[in-house]
Amino acid sequence: MNINELEELILENLKDKNQEFKRVFHGRGNFYDNFSFLTVDSIDKILFASFFDEVVLEDELISLLENIAKQNDFKTFIVQRRYLSKAPSEIVFGEIDEECITIENALKYSINFSNRNIGIFPDMKIGREYIKSISKEKNVLNLFSYTCAFSVSAIEGEARQVVNVDMAKGALSTGRKNHHLNNHDTKKVKFLPYNILKSWSRIKKDAPYDVIIIDPPSFQKGSFAATTDYVKIVKRLEQLASKECIILSCLNAPELSSSFMKELFEENTLEFKYVKRLENLDTFPTNNEEKTLKNLIFKRGEKVD
Repeated sequence: MNINELEELILENLKDKNQEFKRVFHGRGNFYDNFSFLTVDSIDKILFASFFDEVVLEDELISLLENIAKQNDFKTFIVQRRYLSKAPSEIVFGEIDEECITIENALKYSINFSNRNIGIFPDMKIGREYIKSISKEKNVLNLFSYTCAFSVSAIEGEARQVVNVDMAKGALSTGRKNHHLNNHDTKKVKFLPYNILKSWSRIKKDAPYDVIIIDPPSFQKGSFAATTDYVKIVKRLEQLASKECIILSCLNAPELSSSFMKELFEENTLEFKYVKRLENLDTFPTNNEEKTLKNLIFKRGEKVD
């Protein structure tokens, strides 16, 4: 792919843009030659570009994207340099509202462009849709909840209760705000600021859970490493789960395949059977599905077709 083809693709993907969050270019899946360092998102009236590597073409690409933003009636164009330690964001033109909100499936989420991760992971959209579809009257446990986007989806799907657990108090505060943005009754929602691996007795107080979401970082220094710590969660599931509990087990580590997760369940629990893998969004193309987001469904008891 050359720069002219990149421009054509982005313009084509912007034709049906609306208020909803949409990835209009995803280079991170290495599907497009030469632009694996770049992602571009349409967030209502904001065009948001992230550079994951420092490249010679950066200034040329920013100029190109600025023109695209102006031609397509974006009020603001923001560039984030993820290759720098604090991933600073630069407003190329326009301004950011004091409270920025993005929309997904008509649900609102607070975002913050001053953070490395702005507050929602757009590639998880299908996972959130799935949780919404199975949550009615269910008791839901959301591990590594971050800003509680899964919780918002579950409550929108009429969950009886959601318990969110994350050691980042600031992220949980944003999660509470996300529920308020959607006019949810937060009496049905709990926000537990705990290190999950050290807090099983507290988490167990609200068991048994009918739905459990496991969505950890692949690696977070000093708190979680998928290669060694994911198994510790799997070993606890039988103590936390109801008789027909459904697990959404997530992982976004390129070096670990879906087989890694399946083997964890097969070797460490007799109760949970693999059901299926959720498809990824077509707006996140990849040349290797095993190196991208993996959302696997397991169910306690008999295997489900």
